[in-house]
Amino acid sequence: MRIVEIREETLPISSSIRNAFIDFTKMTLSLVAVITDVERDGKPVVGYGFNSNGRYGQGSLMRERIVPRIMEARPEDLLDETGDNLDPSLIWDVMMANEKPGGHGERSVAVGTLDMAIWDAVAKIEGKPLFRLLAERYGNNQPDNKVFVYAAGGYYQPGRGIQGLRDEMQSYLDRGYTTVKAKIGGAPLAEDLQRIEAVLDMLGPGQSLAVDANGRFDRKTAIEYAEALSAYDLFWYEEPVDPLDYEAQADVAAVYAKPLATGENLFSMQDARNLIRYGGLRPDKDWLQFDCALSYGLVEYLRTLSMLEENGWSASRCIPHGGHQMSLNIAAGLGLGGNESYPDLFQPFGGFPDGVAVENGYITMPDLPGIGFEGKSDLYKVMQDLSA
Repeated sequence: MRIVEIREETLPISSSIRNAFIDFTKMTLSLVAVITDVERDGKPVVGYGFNSNGRYGQGSLMRERIVPRIMEARPEDLLDETGDNLDPSLIWDVMMANEKPGGHGERSVAVGTLDMAIWDAVAKIEGKPLFRLLAERYGNNQPDNKVFVYAAGGYYQPGRGIQGLRDEMQSYLDRGYTTVKAKIGGAPLAEDLQRIEAVLDMLGPGQSLAVDANGRFDRKTAIEYAEALSAYDLFWYEEPVDPLDYEAQADVAAVYAKPLATGENLFSMQDARNLIRYGGLRPDKDWLQFDCALSYGLVEYLRTLSMLEENGWSASRCIPHGGHQMSLNIAAGLGLGGNESYPDLFQPFGGFPDGVAVENGYITMPDLPGIGFEGKSDLYKVMQDLSA
C-alpha cells in the first residue's frame, strides 16, 4: 500500500471574538487529506486532519517542506511491520528529517495536522474507531466510552454585556455541560470579577466555572488576579502568564492554592518537561492542556505522556486544548481527564458527530471508524470537497 496524494487547503475560521491577547478576525486553519490506495467499501481510504484554533494555517510550510518528504520517501519505508498499514512513527521521522531540535513553533502545527490525518487513515484501514485502536496499542485495552467535556466560550465580543455572557453560559448548561469557561485579562480586574460573579451566580450544584487569561499577565498582575480569584471556587485559573515563563508560573502556584491549568501553547515533549520541572505545578490538583494538533501530533503526545508518568503525573490530569475529535479519541483511548469543547465557535471544525449529546458533562463515544469525522455532516462535507 502507499500514500497516493496529500492535499491541503487553508480555510477561514474568522470571528469577531477576542481573548486577552488576540482577536480572531483573520484566523485560519489548514485542512489536509491523506489519500491512500487502500479501498474500503469501494472507495479509497482518506485520512483527514486540521489544526486547532489560535494558530494559523500552515499550508506553505507543508507544501514546501513536510509533504515533499513524505511523498519522496519509499512507500515501504512508511509502513508498519505487517506491510498492510501506515506506521505513524516512521512517517513522523520522515516529516522531521533534516529539522534541527528546538524552535517548536509553526512546524509543530504543520506536523501535528498531518499526523492527525495519518492516524485517521490508520484507524480506518484497521476498521476501528481511533480510541479503540489507541487503547489496544498503548492503553489498557479498555477505552473510556464516556469522556468529560467542558464548554469553552466567554470571549469578549463587541457590544455584548454581562447579560449576553450569562445567556451564552446558560445555553451551554442547557445542553448538558456542567463546566463552562470564560475569558479574563481583556478587561480591568474589577470588570472581570463582575463577569465571574455573574456566571457563578447562575450555576447550580455540580456546576463550575473555569477562567482563562491566555498568558496575558506579567508576574505581578497574575499574582494580583490569583489573590482575587482565591475568593471563588473555580474549576481552574488558566494560563496566567507567558507559557514559557516557568518561574512566573511557579510564583503564581505558590500563592494560588486552587487548581491551575496551562500547556496549550507548549508544542513539544521537551517544553512540557520543562513545565513539569520548573513550573511549580502540583500533580494532585493542576491540569495540563497540551494539544496534539499543535504539538507535532499524537506520536509526540505519546512521548509527552511517557514523560509525565516518569515524573509522577497521571494522564488523567490532561484535558487538551482545541475542542477537536482527535483529542477526544486520545482522551477515551488513553485515559485523559477529558477534552475541551467549542459548542458554537470555530464551526464546522468544533463539536461532536451528529447525534452525540452531552449528558451531565460527559459524551458517549460514537462507534465510527477513524477519528469519526464522517459522523459530523457539516464538517465531512468540507472534507469531501478537498478529497474529491
